[in-house]
Amino acid sequence: MRSILVTILLWALATIGLCVVGIWATAWALKRPWPAGSDPVLGVVRMMEEDASAAFDEGGADGLATYLRRLDAKLPGERFLVDADGRDLADGSDRSALIRSIGPGPARLPDGRFAVISEPRDSRHRLIWIVEPWFDTPGATPIIVVIGVNAFMGTVLAFYLSRPLRRLRQVMDRFGRGDLKARVCSRRRDEIGVVSREFDLLAERVETLMTAERRLLQDVSHELRSPLTRLDVAIDLAIKREDRGPLLTRIRRDVTRLSDLVGELLHLTRAEGDPSARVRDVVQPNDLLKGLVEDCALEAESKGCHLEFHSEPSDPIRGDPELLRRAFENVIRNAIRHAPEGSPIEVSVESCGQGTRVIVRDFGPGVPPGALSSIFEPFFRVEGDRSRESGGVGLGLAIAHRAVGIHGGDITARNAQPGLAVEIVLPVG
Repeated sequence: MRSILVTILLWALATIGLCVVGIWATAWALKRPWPAGSDPVLGVVRMMEEDASAAFDEGGADGLATYLRRLDAKLPGERFLVDADGRDLADGSDRSALIRSIGPGPARLPDGRFAVISEPRDSRHRLIWIVEPWFDTPGATPIIVVIGVNAFMGTVLAFYLSRPLRRLRQVMDRFGRGDLKARVCSRRRDEIGVVSREFDLLAERVETLMTAERRLLQDVSHELRSPLTRLDVAIDLAIKREDRGPLLTRIRRDVTRLSDLVGELLHLTRAEGDPSARVRDVVQPNDLLKGLVEDCALEAESKGCHLEFHSEPSDPIRGDPELLRRAFENVIRNAIRHAPEGSPIEVSVESCGQGTRVIVRDFGPGVPPGALSSIFEPFFRVEGDRSRESGGVGLGLAIAHRAVGIHGGDITARNAQPGLAVEIVLPVG
């Protein structure tokens, strides 16, 4: 695989080569003799020769000098009108040697200037035009300097572009080998810097997901170990004892607990799925919560408490009805689980700005202030009144948190003194 450094250097050298060829081709085209009948320079010289001859015939040497001065103001170089013997008709100077050194078409003089002479006509006058060269074939030294400078600048550019790409490749290789802390940390403002920062964001998300997955596996292993151990012991005792009633009850309770745990894990995995593949229907929060309150009423009565539903007109929202139902149900069941006997559980829905707010409040012991943000983490439980003895597996609020996040909403918890209030805000549309 050819590196970008070599590619840029080859392109730079190829560009320099094309420029050099172009310079030499242009110099050759300007230096080569023109055919006598088609040389535009000779045509201009012929016109000046005719006008100069006319000026000399009419005004003599003074008239010719006046005409040549007017040409000097308009055209570069020097002009001389000579006779057949090479004598300058303006000042009488001998220009015969100059005529002998000039061939047909533009000729190079020893001093480096170009000279053009009109063709003899009727053995009368001829015009000589001498100009400084406006283009010359470059020597080897300036070409070498140009090649060297361009090669140096191309090398600097190649290193400037290839170095961050090599750095990005190294970081990606480290990340692919398991170093989840590998980052590019680029400060460039060009496209390479944008790609590097996008990779850092991607790596950050992947690290977060991998860390959460590892923590989830550890928590799942821990949660499964206890009921499985109790099941193993209970089964051994049931085999040996004739009175198996209490043991079978314990086995049934642990099996139910394992079933609930697996169900919650499935819902947690579903909440972490691709949001774009989820169904997006119009959901009426009032109707959804009213049905949930009716469904959960029996569970609340079995705990010695009751549900109170307060509804205000609210706008419909777009989302996955089943996932939203699961989120609201988990919050309500969590409140029922920790509500004291005889206390109410308040469920309210109202409009707020551009969204809908749902508040579920119980009148239980609440949670320590430092644990309010942690209760939405998988398998997190507060010791004391909200302990594992209450029957939960610690995934209900985590599922609600992920479901609300998928719908672009926000879920928070606060101590209502007494009790805990969980607030869900979902955007409309």
